[in-house]
Amino acid sequence: MRINKFLAQQGIASRRAADALVEEGRVSVNGKPATLGTDVTEEDAVMLDGKLLSHKVKYEYFLLNKPKGCVCTVQDEKTERPRKTVMEFLPEGVGRVFPVGRLDYESEGLLILTNDGDLSYRLTAPQSEIPKTYVVRIEGTVTQGQLNKLRTGVEIEPGVVTGKCRVTVLEAQKQSTKLQVVLTEGKNREIRKMFEAIGKEVVFLKRTKLGDLTLSGLDRGACRRLTPEEIFYLKNL
Repeated sequence: MRINKFLAQQGIASRRAADALVEEGRVSVNGKPATLGTDVTEEDAVMLDGKLLSHKVKYEYFLLNKPKGCVCTVQDEKTERPRKTVMEFLPEGVGRVFPVGRLDYESEGLLILTNDGDLSYRLTAPQSEIPKTYVVRIEGTVTQGQLNKLRTGVEIEPGVVTGKCRVTVLEAQKQSTKLQVVLTEGKNREIRKMFEAIGKEVVFLKRTKLGDLTLSGLDRGACRRLTPEEIFYLKNL
């Protein structure tokens, strides 16, 4: 298999991030620097930063009800004062896993963590078109025209237009409006930017479903292992 797929299966990084590790010269195969086109088998000795990697991997799968106030990274390296990460909510003794996709610092809700690189790729690849459901609260009211713009696609950055989505008003008041948004793509801070494009500010954002997988019975900040049935479901979405 290709070296990036091997590294992803190790739970080290996504395939794209694995490519970056190879390009940085941090990966070797049988003592020689790996390239992006390198293929590996069980007979090959693969090393990352001088550490030999095993070909046998025990996959782990977790469901976290992410609270706001933490970042979806293994380690926060972008600030002088590192912020809390989602890894702090995992049970003790868990091996190397990483978050699948992102919820920004102020957002909360359903997050998968695993060391299964193939599943991570399946769940985040744009062509998979897996529906993700969010509950959103914005300041003020929203018109039917604004809703229609969101549903058909809005420009969130120069030349970047969102795909079609489902938007439903759940509760409308003068001070704020509660909505349900279902997306099949996952651009960075997409929902917040969508509402900014129609002049609205998101004050609450929570992912509640991934496909048909929900947070039922899982308190904010709580984490549990996925059941075999849930793992099978996600692998076959």
